[in-house]
Amino acid sequence: MTRRTANCPNCGATIEFRWSSAVQTTCAYCRSILVRHDVALERVGVVSDLPATASPIQIGTEGRWEGSGFEVVGRIVYEHDRGTWNEWHLVLGDGRSGWLSDAQLEYAVTFLVPDPPELPSEDAVRRGQPLRFHGARYEVTAVTAARYRGVEGELPFEYWDKHTVRFADLRTGGTAFATVDYSEAPPLFFAGEAVGYEALSLENVRAFEGW
Repeated sequence: MTRRTANCPNCGATIEFRWSSAVQTTCAYCRSILVRHDVALERVGVVSDLPATASPIQIGTEGRWEGSGFEVVGRIVYEHDRGTWNEWHLVLGDGRSGWLSDAQLEYAVTFLVPDPPELPSEDAVRRGQPLRFHGARYEVTAVTAARYRGVEGELPFEYWDKHTVRFADLRTGGTAFATVDYSEAPPLFFAGEAVGYEALSLENVRAFEGW
């Protein structure tokens, strides 16, 4: 991946982009949240203290999915009544930008669908609702109101001033997985597959004491 550099407008530190198409990043030195406008960076906020995570995944972790290598370049952290989860932003070797959902040892790789099917409204979405996508029947298995906790690294869009976000997870009878994200209007639809940890062939993961 081609890497570019810029200077943090707050502290002057060099910001190296792992992904040349990043719209937002964070400064590792002063914790500023930075939004990119062409070649200039604008400081829009400060990274909050992120909750501790037991995930082995981190910025710079590499892996493989469906024959394509990927690198983890950013994440969004959410919190809900059953704990926290990470949405890791992936950049694949073929140029695609995707997401790795990492919630209590359950993983799913998804991609934004630019032309989604008709989606239930935020007020109407319920568990058990059916939805057809690419000829498959999905069913809403969970509806979660999550608290946005912060960001880290590079993202494909501006995302730094959220509060509570509602998500609807959908599954088929197999491994297909999808999420409706109600942080935007109209809502966003991400589709992909639930995967096991070993199937991701991860390298450069965090080491924990006792490993």
